[in-house]
Amino acid sequence: MPFAPEPAHTHGQPARTGVLLCNLGTPDEPTAPALRRYLAQFLGDPRVVEIPRLLWLPILHGIILRVRPAKSAAKYASIWTPEGSPLMVWTEKQSKLLQGWLGEAGHAVRVRHAMRYGQPSIASQLDAFKAEGVDRILILPAYPQYSGTTTASIFDDVAAWGRRQRRLPELRFVNRYHDDPGYLDAVARRVEAHWAEHGRPDQLVMSFHGVPERTLQLGDPYHCECHKTARLLAERLGLRPDRYKLTFQSRFGKARWLEPYTEPTLVALARAGQQRVDVVCPGFTSDCLETLEEIAQEARHAFLQAGGKAFHYIPCVNDNPVWISALSALAQRHLAGWPTHPPDAAAAALSRERALAAGAER
Repeated sequence: MPFAPEPAHTHGQPARTGVLLCNLGTPDEPTAPALRRYLAQFLGDPRVVEIPRLLWLPILHGIILRVRPAKSAAKYASIWTPEGSPLMVWTEKQSKLLQGWLGEAGHAVRVRHAMRYGQPSIASQLDAFKAEGVDRILILPAYPQYSGTTTASIFDDVAAWGRRQRRLPELRFVNRYHDDPGYLDAVARRVEAHWAEHGRPDQLVMSFHGVPERTLQLGDPYHCECHKTARLLAERLGLRPDRYKLTFQSRFGKARWLEPYTEPTLVALARAGQQRVDVVCPGFTSDCLETLEEIAQEARHAFLQAGGKAFHYIPCVNDNPVWISALSALAQRHLAGWPTHPPDAAAAALSRERALAAGAER
């Protein structure tokens, strides 16, 4: 495979550092053709569907991509905003705010956002970094809990881009932050702010995106990290074990997925006489189809239809300042040791150090 053309480069130029905030992805618009392109890329990823290609691809292209795009487009249309897809809107805001927070902390770091599926692609943003002379890049997935289906897929895409480059940038990769105190505090404060306004529910349901149960059996740590997040979040909220439940949503296909499933759990709670439930999704840092449509619409309907009286969806951390502060702290820890200060600031610091050293010698 030929190498990609290299941008103009001057040897000895100052090192530049970038952060690439990567989220799952979204279609360009809520239409069947756009969903067909998006789902072909998403469901065609062998990290997402671990079925032999010879068996899966005929099913994907012969059946699923003929039927599912129109249904998915209608779901996306129900949550689409004038600015576009909520996932894109929030991820872009997070990247801009992160660059501002890092700048306030004295770090001259370029921050971009990318989507594993859809646009802007990871490859296009890495190309943009390279054109800007960025030669140190921190890859920061938007997934707090590690999974081979998500986090590792981002690594695959970065590696695929790297195979086409002659001159690689220095790379670092954030694997997980499911138990990071800043992330947990941001989610907890989101919940507490909701309760301060609306009171507490009978049950708090913490719904995480599901994955096939087989991934746990093969050694994926996602299941365990979700449970740790839920336990630590419950501790911060002062919840007894009988006042919250952990569930998994977004099941796809007929295989057994991680249990308990979110919607059947909500139906069971309603039938057991629970009057009000609140649902929070600690595996998502940006509101998206899975939170705004699957939970706030479909799950709400199922709970109320089963006899529940009140259903509250608590939004994701999105652009909440507590979360952006935590994201900035997380990035700074992983950027440690890289030159992230402006050249003039670095020169001034060096001058101060030399002046102090000269004074000490006297």
